[in-house]
Amino acid sequence: MTAETAVVVPSLVALLGLLLWGVAASVAQIRCVDAAGAGARAAARDEPPERIRQAVRTVAPRGAGVEMAREGDLVRVRVTARAAGPGPLGVDLAAEAVAYAEPE
Repeated sequence: MTAETAVVVPSLVALLGLLLWGVAASVAQIRCVDAAGAGARAAARDEPPERIRQAVRTVAPRGAGVEMAREGDLVRVRVTARAAGPGPLGVDLAAEAVAYAEPE
């Protein structure tokens, strides 16, 4: 019984760690999606670039990057981040939102 416990308990701890990491990565992805949407809405209102970045950074995960582009009447905001993980298990995350620019 002791040998089985010595094998099962570390396996369960590792599984729990992976599950928690997966949840944290999912939350970070959702925050990237929300941040891209907030940035696109701000850009559609023709806010200054610094205000758009501020709107994105208030929602995005720490260390996220922001790219903005305007294509005719459309504004596009892309948010990229890296979800930390054990060793090489870090995951690159990205989300993009597009909005129609409001008429002036």
